[in-house]
Amino acid sequence: MTISFAPSPDVSIALNILLDIFERRKNPESRAIKINLADLPLPTYFSQTDPIARLTANEQFAALETAGLLKLTWFSGETGHLLQSVTLKTEHTTQIYALLHRSALTDQRTRLENLILAEKFRFVDDWRARAIRHVLGNLRAGKSPIPFSLTDPALDTDLLTVMEALPALQAETPYRVFSVRIFNDSKRLESIKPQLVSLARLGNPEWKRLPTEEILRELNLVPNPNYLHLAGDWQLTLETGEILTLGGFSPSVGFPAAQTGQLQSVRVHARAVLCIENLTSFHEFIRINNQYAVICTYGNPSPAIRRILRLLPDSTPIYHWSDLDYGGFNILSQLRRLVRADTQPHCMDIATIDTNYSRSRPLTASDKSNLKKLLLRPELRDVCPVIEHLLKRGVKLEQEGIE
Repeated sequence: MTISFAPSPDVSIALNILLDIFERRKNPESRAIKINLADLPLPTYFSQTDPIARLTANEQFAALETAGLLKLTWFSGETGHLLQSVTLKTEHTTQIYALLHRSALTDQRTRLENLILAEKFRFVDDWRARAIRHVLGNLRAGKSPIPFSLTDPALDTDLLTVMEALPALQAETPYRVFSVRIFNDSKRLESIKPQLVSLARLGNPEWKRLPTEEILRELNLVPNPNYLHLAGDWQLTLETGEILTLGGFSPSVGFPAAQTGQLQSVRVHARAVLCIENLTSFHEFIRINNQYAVICTYGNPSPAIRRILRLLPDSTPIYHWSDLDYGGFNILSQLRRLVRADTQPHCMDIATIDTNYSRSRPLTASDKSNLKKLLLRPELRDVCPVIEHLLKRGVKLEQEGIE
């Protein structure tokens, strides 16, 4: 029997719920699936003022029973008028899927797996490859493929397109500019940023605790062009041989982050380079101290900041000053792993904690848990006594609270 009608809202809801149950079962064809209509969120079937919706639904349900797809049970004395339950004959689900224009879950999984496998070779041994392997593992285990979608092929294709294009970004690029380059649509990237960030966190555990904007910055994607705050006598040499001397700018200067990709070498005429986490503390420090060449990291140091620091001669000492909390010591850990292993802490010691204790704040349970994890990092072995002191006193101290 050919089914030519478009299911009414009530019929559509009931049939989709039956298929949802069918797909959740480990052995879906083992027995029929029955639902009571009174338990369903049907919009109009039980209306007391408009019987037309119920009559339409009854006709469609009856047609599906005649076609051998469903079994109907009517309330006693209400045959043909008021349905009690609908039972799906699981050996005939194909026609129900077609009627609803719905793909079977197995078909959706196969489609997504084939799409990812076709693109997998483009991602070799980096965070993208790890994220793809994770998603494929979930698919094959029957788990959710989030952040990919089983029902939105356009989202899946666009995510893979973005992941393929990211390595070409050698300098910070605004979201809208990148979106136009890839999709010819300035807003498309904005709509899939949450899924992209989720993939980045799957592929790189170090990014799990980073805010969304910092993760995107790691990928060289930014809302708008950034400027790095530098103070002191910096000497930047471009690949063209041109030398930029920043010592004449007072009290500081903003250097385009995008231009760091053109740098060939970096030198300073100062006792050392000091990295400062917060912009307020950066401005306060340079107001009273001119012994250092200073750079503001804005929290975790971006790829552009790390590039400037890596171009310094090994003979130039690098110091780092942060809040005395998980975030501050985590930044020190990053600098030691990603820039220079000999980066030294500045004003991040037990004496600083005790001297400024009155301006400290209590640790939360999350703070304590995160600080304890830092104690396991080999690159932070020398500052473990400081971290243990924070835990013992149960406090954290922001830069602004340090005199």
